[in-house]
Amino acid sequence: LLFPLTSPLRPPSFSLALSHTHARTLCIRKCCAFYILDAAIKVYAVKLYPKGVTTNSESGVTDIKNVFPALKEMAAIGMPLLIHGEVFTPTVDFFDREKVFLKEVMGPVVKANPKLKVVMEHITTKDAVEFVSKCGPLVGATITPHHMLYNRNAIFNKGLCPHMFCLPILKREEHRLALVAAAISGSPKFFAGTDSAPHPRSKKESACGCAGCYVGFASIQLYAETFHKEGKMEKLKAFLCENGSKFYGLKPFTEPKMKLEKKSWKVPDTFELGDDVVVPLRAGGEIEWTLSPL
Repeated sequence: LLFPLTSPLRPPSFSLALSHTHARTLCIRKCCAFYILDAAIKVYAVKLYPKGVTTNSESGVTDIKNVFPALKEMAAIGMPLLIHGEVFTPTVDFFDREKVFLKEVMGPVVKANPKLKVVMEHITTKDAVEFVSKCGPLVGATITPHHMLYNRNAIFNKGLCPHMFCLPILKREEHRLALVAAAISGSPKFFAGTDSAPHPRSKKESACGCAGCYVGFASIQLYAETFHKEGKMEKLKAFLCENGSKFYGLKPFTEPKMKLEKKSWKVPDTFELGDDVVVPLRAGGEIEWTLSPL
């Protein structure tokens, strides 16, 4: 179970019991595989959300120094810190929030806690790739399939596309290329993290639509598109199945085995989500790879 310092869920997870309830709800809905459940409600890692940086993060951390005592204890017991790496400062350009975070928050955290294992979640910039690469082995990063496939033009393709709006937001092409290079490099510091967000269509297509792209229905296939295009399919298994588990100190999952086949299929326009529907990434389009049980 991942117990967040603050949670992008409603209500925020201020107790182990509530975090466990959130986790079971998400798994029952098959919305994500982000939480690691344990019968004893064991805490494996902590996710930190700065206040206001993403959907439902109003109860987030306002000053990183406020949680330094907790970070010190986490370092002492070897518990990883997972960070949504953006600032929420009105004077900072929306597309520079991650870059500023590296200087104002990430740098000080790593410097003050050299023994703390830190994962910068769903990085989106060349700056973040360079930062993580220069740090020691205790600093890693996850990369989403959509940030490797699209740049920020996708948000404005033939009009405003709410289902391509996510946080951190898609960036310039130079940043997308840097993410791809990091993912296919084979470096154990970079691994998969989908940040899949199945928000109801009514919440996305609204006057103030929430952030998030739904990729969880085919994240492996979407990752495969990038690795195949770059001629690095031999690096895909480690990126998906090995680097992350080794970084967290967990045993890699080896079952069930799946077959990844170069075979296109059409993505549904929507998936049912309670009384509403969710619009997936590339709705109505095609994905080049198929995943099936062996």
